[in-house]
Amino acid sequence: MSNATSDNETVHRVSFLDRDSINIPILKILQADGTVYDNAVLPAIDEALAHRIYDTCVFTRVLDERMLSAQRQGRISFYMTCTGEEASIIGSTASLDDGDVILAQYREHAAIRYRGFTTEQFMNQLFSNEKDLGKGRQMPIHYGSAELNYQTISSPLATQIPQATGVGYSFKMQGKRNIAICYFGEGAASEGDFHAGLNMAAVLKSPTIFFCRNNGYAISTPTSEQFCGNGIASRGPGYGIHTIRVDGNDMLAVLAATQQARAYAVENHSPVLIEAMTYRLGAHSSSDDPSSYRSKDEEAKWQQHDPVKRFKLWMFNKGWLTEKQDAEMYDKYRKEILAELKVAEKLPMSMLDTIIEDVYDTPTPRLKQQLTDLKQHLKKYPDSYPNSKGRL
Repeated sequence: MSNATSDNETVHRVSFLDRDSINIPILKILQADGTVYDNAVLPAIDEALAHRIYDTCVFTRVLDERMLSAQRQGRISFYMTCTGEEASIIGSTASLDDGDVILAQYREHAAIRYRGFTTEQFMNQLFSNEKDLGKGRQMPIHYGSAELNYQTISSPLATQIPQATGVGYSFKMQGKRNIAICYFGEGAASEGDFHAGLNMAAVLKSPTIFFCRNNGYAISTPTSEQFCGNGIASRGPGYGIHTIRVDGNDMLAVLAATQQARAYAVENHSPVLIEAMTYRLGAHSSSDDPSSYRSKDEEAKWQQHDPVKRFKLWMFNKGWLTEKQDAEMYDKYRKEILAELKVAEKLPMSMLDTIIEDVYDTPTPRLKQQLTDLKQHLKKYPDSYPNSKGRL
């Protein structure tokens, strides 16, 4: 008899399980007014950590505001905001060691900011100029930094999930006390890569945190049309994975859950699944119009659960932040981001020859031929590419 059934209770009448057979509690610590629930156990957090977390919140809010406006003005081609999901992303990132590797989906720019990505680096990536770490090869919001252990974003959905299993397993094989953390939305959990990645992590005992941001929509598709099960957390036990569901708009709950998830993953060389119940307050991207698939009343309801406001009120209650300090932080970042934006948008693109670098150790004959063909094409149709000037 297999391990899956050897210790199970036996019955002698037909009895099926359904979605309600498993009760999944949701961890909540911080209330909407900034007070803590009775008997709640707080995470490890001091004033310095709280300020770093809140500073990242403010920067991310201002960046989203400025860059969405820049996209509307035609200054960048595309943008995605983090608005409404800051607690899920920043609270979890703040629980990690700097040596842990982050594999993000595309809405986790707050995570790379928390790690130290500068305003200048953000602008260079968004404008794909010659100072962009990715050499201008990616569309906006596809950040990456080897220095900060933040793997470059891939556009195809869910590719990072099995990759994260491999990263975590590599740490285990090297005997390192580090983990991988993989972010994805509940929509990505409908991809085959989700199932392959989690099953592989469970079987190989890869120290990886799979962090699902369940924000209610896969672009325009609501969860009711994505799956019939009890969210994403219900899948964890099926794969034999340590699992928790948390209020994704509660910074302290996310911090506590991820701190303990990381400790478990390191000590047991095993994966953990965290489902953060949150809401995307903005559009899916600058190409999306959410008014076509959700109501203003729904959005207004979730505005009352604003994670940044909730954490700010908690800091007010602790005496760690004042209204004046808060206003000064917003003002500082509005000026800083605008100043760096004006510099970055004037910088030239990377030279055309760089397009075949870093693909292989040495460019292959085929890549060299493709570059030659591209140059000939540009030369043949100069009027169609008036601004190329030998650059990307």
